[in-house]
Amino acid sequence: MTSRPAHILDNPIWASLSTRHHGFAQAAGEVLRYPAEIAPFLGVKEAGPIDSAVVTSLVGDEETVFFVGPCPLPPSGWHVEELGSLAQMVCDVPMAEITGPAIVPLDERYRPAVLGLAALVYPHYFRLRTMELGRYFGILEQGRLVAMIGERMGVPGFREISAVCTHPDCVGRGLARRLLAFLTNDILAGGETPFLHVSPNNQRARLLYEQNGYSTRSMIPFRSLRREQRF
Repeated sequence: MTSRPAHILDNPIWASLSTRHHGFAQAAGEVLRYPAEIAPFLGVKEAGPIDSAVVTSLVGDEETVFFVGPCPLPPSGWHVEELGSLAQMVCDVPMAEITGPAIVPLDERYRPAVLGLAALVYPHYFRLRTMELGRYFGILEQGRLVAMIGERMGVPGFREISAVCTHPDCVGRGLARRLLAFLTNDILAGGETPFLHVSPNNQRARLLYEQNGYSTRSMIPFRSLRREQRF
């Protein structure tokens, strides 16, 4: 029986940090990570033991980092927690355009508003400098950011959509769907395939993606790593 050939998206963090985002990569041995102020993600070239000095040089004492795909065997004093699997979804056909409010690029002027909406709706993996990983777009109402979408990881031929957020006051109005159609079609028009990750437990989000042309490419392991507590 032959094994399924590896796909570049099977190891998205490593692939992104060794290609499109190599300029952000902090490296030790065969481990790469995003700076803590950009994203809490670590990538390994392949699963296996890693040296304590490598982990210590990249991860702070009080920090939790996350793996999507391959995960190392941690050295003594470090703990890996299994967080289940994420649905890795892709879309290879354009979505129908959705009419609605104007979509505006979110540049540095909007950073406080983006951080505020992320803290309210998408707090777990968004950091002070996450916006540097790609383009962000949003919908404003009376000067308030009420919905947004952005790009995160990127590998040759693929670009990740992330931070799909709608203010709780505005849920159910189709704003996320409008933003998703806009960015999905723009990425496809640029010759790349959009992909994203979503928890199987987030049924609302997964249904949104499935109803708009996204299909699950793979269920991909999701784990965290942190130093074991000392007593």
